[in-house]
Amino acid sequence: MKSILDTISIVLVEPQSPGNIGMACRAMKNMGLSRLRLVKGCDRFHPESLKFAVAAKDLLEQAVVFPDLASALADCTLTVGTTRRHGKYRQEILSPTEVAANLKEQAGPECRAAIVFGREDSGLTTEELSLCRWHATIPSADDYGSLNLAQAVLVFCYELGKAGSPPGGGRTTPLATSEEIESFFGQLSSCLLKIGFLNEQNPEHIMRSMRRIFFRAELDNREVSILRGAISQIDWASSDFDGRKRP
Repeated sequence: MKSILDTISIVLVEPQSPGNIGMACRAMKNMGLSRLRLVKGCDRFHPESLKFAVAAKDLLEQAVVFPDLASALADCTLTVGTTRRHGKYRQEILSPTEVAANLKEQAGPECRAAIVFGREDSGLTTEELSLCRWHATIPSADDYGSLNLAQAVLVFCYELGKAGSPPGGGRTTPLATSEEIESFFGQLSSCLLKIGFLNEQNPEHIMRSMRRIFFRAELDNREVSILRGAISQIDWASSDFDGRKRP
């Protein structure tokens, strides 16, 4: 049976230190993970990266580089964005232990999961976090909560390895992929703008809440298709709408 660890990718968004890439690879291999995805960033074959990877140089060689986070997550069904900040759009934040337990429960034969880590100096943007189903943070001291990138990767990899594989095979109905979900959100946003529900000046304010609602629903691809069909019907039925809200 395929291990849950074989379904998980570690995604580093625009890493700035080659050494951190190498150390992240070492941390991954220590804990049994092997899939690394990079969103732009510094040279993964820099001497410093190779030096700190030690016996995990094969992970550097096999890593896949993407132009943006959306494309890096397109085929993934479970996505986790890491952050150390809380706020209006950073709610329902899980711990690494909770992430591992949830992945163990949800993972199935068709699962492709991703744990996303942001830049060393600024982390993930709100827009990048909005692409992820779940948000997570590592509990740390209030006076100095920022961990080194490779250390953060190690903590999550440790918890994932400790959780083990689903005893009953995990989820039987595969979740919709990130690409399918993002297409749905794009259609939803266009329709809600057309009928005057969203503020044209700041549509993302409500759409981020919509994202959290539908992410909690854990939609599979059939459910996404049903919702998209309903939105298409609303779009057609509102073809003569003049843009003004009814009293």
